[in-house]
Amino acid sequence: MNDYIVSVLLGIVEGLTEFLPVSSTAHLRIAEALLHINLADPYWKMYTIVIQLGAILALIVLFIGRILEFIRTFPKGESGDRNWLNHPLSLTLIAFVCTAVPAFLLTKVIGKHLESLRLMATSLLVGGIIMWAVDAWSVRRESTTEDVEHMTLGQSVWIGLCQVTSAVFPGTSRSMSTIAAGQLVSMTRSAALEFSFLVSIPTMVAATGYDLLRTLHPKHTDVAEAIAPLVITAHGWIVLFIGFAVSFVIALLVVEWFLMWVRRHGFVVFAVYRIVLAMLLFALGRKMMMTA
Repeated sequence: MNDYIVSVLLGIVEGLTEFLPVSSTAHLRIAEALLHINLADPYWKMYTIVIQLGAILALIVLFIGRILEFIRTFPKGESGDRNWLNHPLSLTLIAFVCTAVPAFLLTKVIGKHLESLRLMATSLLVGGIIMWAVDAWSVRRESTTEDVEHMTLGQSVWIGLCQVTSAVFPGTSRSMSTIAAGQLVSMTRSAALEFSFLVSIPTMVAATGYDLLRTLHPKHTDVAEAIAPLVITAHGWIVLFIGFAVSFVIALLVVEWFLMWVRRHGFVVFAVYRIVLAMLLFALGRKMMMTA
């Protein structure tokens, strides 16, 4: 298949799934397997990382107003009842640290399982069941935290630690783990979703930046395997730009739609989708899993 078409397809997959609680990692892995992309090729490894940056940029564009407002009100907050430890900016960074430190320490475990379709299918299934159960349970109880401005330090730490599961078990979904974690500690759907978006910015920037650095300058490998801008052809740059741009545009549209959908309908449809996709992978994806 033409590389430009492949890039458009992968950009669409990344933009559609990065912020939905359905696991972009699993969807990209499935798409790459169906498109017969060589996952050992350093260029395509770098490509996958770069298009994620397109989705991150879309989130920053959409939330820049909210972020600037948080900066303006730091550390007292909009209501004047916050401090340097429980302001939304502080809580976002605390959640990030609670994710980053364990994830970094578990790097070898994460790398070992990152491309396993079998593990991804299991994570999709288990995560779908958990999301369905948590969303149904949270609707039946009164949520005490309706906005990120009212979050506590404990909630931030809990969400950050739960987010580690998405790094250790690809297919879990960073969004799913943070949203479900928020709902479990009495946050409303919209509050849990907003905090999930906020904490994803430093988390994804750090994770993709680290992965990109490892790909560009791999350790303990032959120097010829490293990818650097000077060895990327004009064709490669065009393919890379297409994927980045498509991912950015699609993510812009998806995030706004997702916010509106969740306020009205919740997360059940995404839980059902995860379960159905997992069953399809188990039933029809055995041939792909043989190489996983």
